[in-house]
Amino acid sequence: MSDARKDRPTSRRGFLAAAAGAGALAAAGGARAQGQKPDPLITEPQDWNRFLGPGVDAAPYGKPSKFEAGVVRRHVGWLTADTISSINFTPLHQLDGIVTPNGLCFERHHAGVAEIEPGKHRLMVHGLVEKPLVFTMDDLKRFPGRVNKLYFLECAANGGMEWRGAQLNGCQFTHGMIHNVWYTGIPLKTLLDEAGMRNHAKWLLAEGADASLMTRSIPIEKAMKDCLVVWAMNGEALRPEQGYPLRLVVPGWEGNMWIKWLRRLEIGDQPWQQREETSKYTDLLADGRSRRFTFVMDAKSVVTNPSPQAPLRQKGPNVLSGLAWSGRGAITRVDVSIDGGRNWRNARIDGPVLPMSLTRFYVDFDWQGEDLLIQSRAMDETGYVQPTKDELRKVRGVNSIYHNNGIQTWHVKPNGETENVEIL
Repeated sequence: MSDARKDRPTSRRGFLAAAAGAGALAAAGGARAQGQKPDPLITEPQDWNRFLGPGVDAAPYGKPSKFEAGVVRRHVGWLTADTISSINFTPLHQLDGIVTPNGLCFERHHAGVAEIEPGKHRLMVHGLVEKPLVFTMDDLKRFPGRVNKLYFLECAANGGMEWRGAQLNGCQFTHGMIHNVWYTGIPLKTLLDEAGMRNHAKWLLAEGADASLMTRSIPIEKAMKDCLVVWAMNGEALRPEQGYPLRLVVPGWEGNMWIKWLRRLEIGDQPWQQREETSKYTDLLADGRSRRFTFVMDAKSVVTNPSPQAPLRQKGPNVLSGLAWSGRGAITRVDVSIDGGRNWRNARIDGPVLPMSLTRFYVDFDWQGEDLLIQSRAMDETGYVQPTKDELRKVRGVNSIYHNNGIQTWHVKPNGETENVEIL
């Protein structure tokens, strides 16, 4: 681990030269000289070379290749008593870039998926307003000022099972309560301005139309700043499990506030103290007190490859990849360590870097079978630095299940297998 050559990245020129040399050797018959037969996948026609494939109308709604059938959301069976009020997880280790495909966005339900006919759906705005209003979906889509925004949505319990120590062996399960999509809709401010808020309006209550009647109190300042009312994600209508036909978007704040199947907005002068902001979604401290209204999702990151579900399979040049995000703004830097935090190197950030959006990072490295303790550490534009789990526990204890943004550690073994560990 102390040998600097072990994590020195192989140059692109050297890597390509080695590959070209191997190819030239095979072309010249060098492989046969070593007792190997020509690869029939190169020398012989394959079925896809010889037969016609399906036509353009074979799959009216496109779907992934059958060879990618394992790229799916997964559920932890023992997590809840019933899947009606439960979570499944985005397969972060099988994705790249920063946009989550609609069919892989994690789900969190409190009463299952509400199946709502959009023509019968209504949104009501009332309370401390000059003019109570009711909107149809067509009404909402005719408003001027439509926007498209890329935001992450993260459950406050993402990583919550790791407070007391390493529990789940896979970044899909430790960090997969998150997705990042393009939302299409209108600013919430547009509707509140249309209704005309009274001077003593301070809070907004958002309510969903599902059987749990999910409700959360939101400060008016946030509602007027950047919240959205949306009907589309990644260019198509919201999926039913993501709130079709209408949901609230609360950028950078905990996902339980992003009310799905949005049906009611009430304006008031104080928070409503609903179940999901008193008995739930509070942070229990070591002394028995609870923090409430801990809305913001602080800076966080995770290495997705290698990770327990994506072990290292080849020695030599490899690419480390991961995601970073912050509810306070844009990510400005990500550091990566392969020796458990003793030494850090700056990761390469690639792709769009937007406020309150996932950010992709990479590190090219050379691995020769040594043990690795891989970590990542995110920094955002406010200067906030992602803490270690020990730093969090000194302040918060281990009783909470929410807002765990501590640094994650993966142990890569000499055979490439990778597991979730903690460094003591």
